[in-house]
Amino acid sequence: APDRTVGLEVIDGPGTPQVVGDAVRLRQVVDNLVTNALTHTPAEAAVTVRVGTVGSDAVLEVADTGPGLSEADRDRVFERFYRVDSSRTRASGGSGLGLSIVAALVAAHGGSVVVDSEVGKGATFRVLLPRLHMD
Repeated sequence: APDRTVGLEVIDGPGTPQVVGDAVRLRQVVDNLVTNALTHTPAEAAVTVRVGTVGSDAVLEVADTGPGLSEADRDRVFERFYRVDSSRTRASGGSGLGLSIVAALVAAHGGSVVVDSEVGKGATFRVLLPRLHMD
């Protein structure tokens, strides 16, 4: 994203937490969330990726400073083929599958994904996955 300010931040703990899972599919989760944030955030605005821990979970947050989501959109954003901007065509991007794929892959790894957003204030997608404990 050469035209963007993209921040990377590690939160809550030393280093990056480890999880057990399919590396290719987990990378797809990250790619889909970051691509979604970059797609819906103006070029001069920031996207921040945070990783850390909360209790026994690893946490990944992708936050943007884009237009945000209404309550109705927040309730449906993980549905297959749902697109917030229905005026966009396939040619202009977005099939409405990216976030549903994220939700399915995260669930397959025993985790959960939620979105916190307010219209005009951006969105934060938070993925929680069981953390690998090195005992």
